[in-house]
Amino acid sequence: MLGYALMFFIIAIIAGVLGFFTLASAAAGIAKILFVVFLVLFVISFIFGRRRV
Repeated sequence: MLGYALMFFIIAIIAGVLGFFTLASAAAGIAKILFVVFLVLFVISFIFGRRRV
């Protein structure tokens, strides 16, 4: 999921440089959402993955 976030971030940068600002803002928004979801899942797996029975 972090890979997808980085991919959309790179797409946003390239689109911004080429002047496609609408596409750049959409890709940046998707990248932000994916990054937040990645962080939440990472923290949850870190907390609950360390339990020993």
